[in-house]
Amino acid sequence: MKMTRREAIGILVGGMAAGLTSRWGLSGAFAQTAPSTAPSYDIAPGPFQPTWESLEQNYHLPDWYRDAKFGIWMHWGPQCQPGDGDWYAKYMYDQGRPQYQFHLKKYGHPSKFGFKDVINQWKAEKWDPAALLQRFKGAGARFLVSMANHHDNFDNFNSKYQPWNSVNVGPKKDIVGTWAKLAREAGLNFGVSVHAARSWNWYEDAQGSDTAGPLAGVPYDGKLTKADGKGLWWEDLDPQDLYAQNHAVGAQPDAAYRTKFFNRIKDLFDQHHPDLVFFDDSKLPLGDTGLNLAAHLFNSSPQWNNGKLQSAIIANGLSVIEQHAVVNNLERNMTLDLLKTPWSKGNCLGPWHYSTADYNKGYRKSSDWIHLLVDVVSKNGTFLLAIPLPGSGEIDDKATAFLDDMTKWMAVNSECIYDTRPWVIYGEGPSVKNDASARDSAGNPPRGLGPNLTASDIRFTTKGNVLYAIVMGRPDGGKANIKALASKSAHYPGEIGSVQMLGASDKLVFSRDEASLAVMIPDGGGSDYAIPLKITPKA
Repeated sequence: MKMTRREAIGILVGGMAAGLTSRWGLSGAFAQTAPSTAPSYDIAPGPFQPTWESLEQNYHLPDWYRDAKFGIWMHWGPQCQPGDGDWYAKYMYDQGRPQYQFHLKKYGHPSKFGFKDVINQWKAEKWDPAALLQRFKGAGARFLVSMANHHDNFDNFNSKYQPWNSVNVGPKKDIVGTWAKLAREAGLNFGVSVHAARSWNWYEDAQGSDTAGPLAGVPYDGKLTKADGKGLWWEDLDPQDLYAQNHAVGAQPDAAYRTKFFNRIKDLFDQHHPDLVFFDDSKLPLGDTGLNLAAHLFNSSPQWNNGKLQSAIIANGLSVIEQHAVVNNLERNMTLDLLKTPWSKGNCLGPWHYSTADYNKGYRKSSDWIHLLVDVVSKNGTFLLAIPLPGSGEIDDKATAFLDDMTKWMAVNSECIYDTRPWVIYGEGPSVKNDASARDSAGNPPRGLGPNLTASDIRFTTKGNVLYAIVMGRPDGGKANIKALASKSAHYPGEIGSVQMLGASDKLVFSRDEASLAVMIPDGGGSDYAIPLKITPKA
């Protein structure tokens, strides 16, 4: 008789419990109850099983993802409300961090005003999602990703399993649901990012207290219970649903936590039918929990899309084999090679959670981000860029300026981005093998942006028989020299019929010899960075 997976797990866990009973002298009751401590998962029926082998064998990346190339990410939640940068909900409980000092001055001591109270102050009062969506689409985004939750464990949707959500507390709005509706009405694919698997350990500092000063030893609010809220604004809410700190520091997530996480994210999928899911984890979250979520998503997607599997998953730190089922994300680093398997580059225009603090305020130039987009696409990647929003939801001047620049560039040049595939090499020039994970000349931390690119740096994309050579700056004297297209090039042995700048009807003057293809780029017209040349073979 064939044993089901659930029965096998029961026997395995039961056997482990029996071994513990004999080895450590534990009571027999532990052995009898151990199987019930295993997480419970209920996935949609279909060909995908919760194993890497099943995912790798049955999955095929949908064409929409490979064609889209550029998406915008709303990495926005209650941690944006203070305006003091990323990981605020963790660092406000660490007396040695700047966020702790900021919190003390702005809100008071974390024993009296914890992150739960920050959530209550987040109202998103200036959020105009329809106007933002039109800006993002105008800037060339082909898909929109909404953060469903962060490590702060707060759900930005009408969650059935997490009472601490944006419909019940704070903005009193279904943020994910609103973005999903607007994105699809605008013809964009829609995705969600999920970060909350780490909350169990990430919030552990909230169990502590100051180590020095007048309130040394006074517990922060991380261990509060529902009973402690009587007569307060959070009456009837249990802080442990948010903080999840009914465990010893350093303990591993228990079955109840993992089951609840599964149910929350399955609910997210079933409500909003995402085309893309970004798991901010190394591989998939919480081991078999993440595998079950992936199987549920992939089995469900054809039911949502007239029989076609249209969903993709992005995660970090994947092996080459695992990348057959899940798209690998690079955040703080950057590939220096053309990758055979499609991949993702996730990054943020400014701080991941909005900051007005001087130490975390800088935004790179628009040309840097456009160069990065071109570089990513040339290497078979897709670029997902987060646009910071303050707690109010009103976009700031720096982000607006970037979107304006991106809109202008994409209006003329998107042909070399959308629906393209990589060429035999991704580029040439002095930057080809530079380390994009290094600190910049000012000593700033790596952003995966890479070096400053110049007219000597070329990137390539293709579409059908057309080759696009994107010159990353305006060359001195107007002449661009492309060595990979020399007359005896093994990469391009055929004859070149014409060369044009995108957005212009005139054909450009070019010559070709054993050293390079030389193209004269006229003054005026186009941008001074990332200038695409459309190269068509001779008929």
